[in-house]
Amino acid sequence: MKRRNMILCLVLTVLLAVAAVSAHASGFFDFSSRQKDTVTISREEYERLQRFSKMDTILQYVEEWYYQEPDIDALLENATRGLLYGLDDPYSFYYNEEEWADMWQDDVGEYAGVGLELLGNAEDYTVTVARVFRDTPSERAGIKKGDILVRVDDIEVNFYSMQSAVNVMRGEVNAPVEIEVLRGDEYLTFQVKRDIIHINRVEYTMLEDQVGYIMLYQFAGESDQEVANALRDLKQQGATALILDLRDNGGGWVDHAVGIADLFMDESMLVYSEDRYGNREEFKTAAGKDDIPLVFLVNGNSASASEILSGGMQDAGRAKLVGTLTYGKGIIQTVIGLDGDKDGFQMTYAQYYLPSGIPVHKIGITPDVISEMPEELANQSFALGDMADPQLRDAWNTVRELRGESI
Repeated sequence: MKRRNMILCLVLTVLLAVAAVSAHASGFFDFSSRQKDTVTISREEYERLQRFSKMDTILQYVEEWYYQEPDIDALLENATRGLLYGLDDPYSFYYNEEEWADMWQDDVGEYAGVGLELLGNAEDYTVTVARVFRDTPSERAGIKKGDILVRVDDIEVNFYSMQSAVNVMRGEVNAPVEIEVLRGDEYLTFQVKRDIIHINRVEYTMLEDQVGYIMLYQFAGESDQEVANALRDLKQQGATALILDLRDNGGGWVDHAVGIADLFMDESMLVYSEDRYGNREEFKTAAGKDDIPLVFLVNGNSASASEILSGGMQDAGRAKLVGTLTYGKGIIQTVIGLDGDKDGFQMTYAQYYLPSGIPVHKIGITPDVISEMPEELANQSFALGDMADPQLRDAWNTVRELRGESI
């Protein structure tokens, strides 16, 4: 009986399709009788509009004949998303008004959410928990660094749906959201209540033997100034060498990377970019620097601005890198506001290169000292400055060598 019903449905669908074609042929869908106003435009503008005529024709059919009243704004928003999706570039996409506001709210550093920092992989499309903020709903629920995000409420999470999942995890304080993760071979589901999240982008402490340690989580907010403040405080405490930890730092604003490099480099080029026309832009530091011996800690999740900062300074001979091969995101996006800065989009506009001309995109940066994290410790969250972290210990030994010590 079910099979017969399915066949009948298919027959009805075909008949309706034939009826629609017949109606169109007879002029039933006739838009020509509408009253039209005219405007004068240039030929260039006319030819540009003609490229969108097919889309407009479809929109007119939908407006008049779709079986329910369509949400035209939603159609246009998704058409806009689709336009940028057609670039086949996961770093170019549209922000609607809510997403645009959330993006800038992230930069301020406070929002209502669950307390996760996510990292999307453009190669396998997975989304991984890069950081669980301290004293947040996610930490209390038991979500851990390294968990692969699978589902948020009814959204199946992947690289392209990550922003939608983030939007769902934002919202009313104390309202619950269901989060499913993959941990090893086990799927786990958590009920998490949203709360006000305060983002700390920089943490620092003194290690043994007068080595300062700064953990930088994001290039956002006022992270460049926060690093400067941390460096000043550590030196006042007696630091004579520095480790700057960029592990799992997916990047952010390029200007912040330049601002941090400016603390350690004197009127030097950090990186340069080239657009498709060959136009070159050089990112340089200003006069004045601190000569403190410096090591960067990096891993496979250190990307974008993290690679600009660490790779540029390694290439210039100013710092050593310890850890594993970085992610390899060697392209730069610009963020553009629309409609009076109510919404906007970001788009890749250039590729960047290290001062010596070496590209980074899809290649990554190889550290001077390779230090692998043992598999059994890969997803462990160490306390700040915990020397049980084997990569941190390798960085500590390396920066002491730079200071001229034998180890």
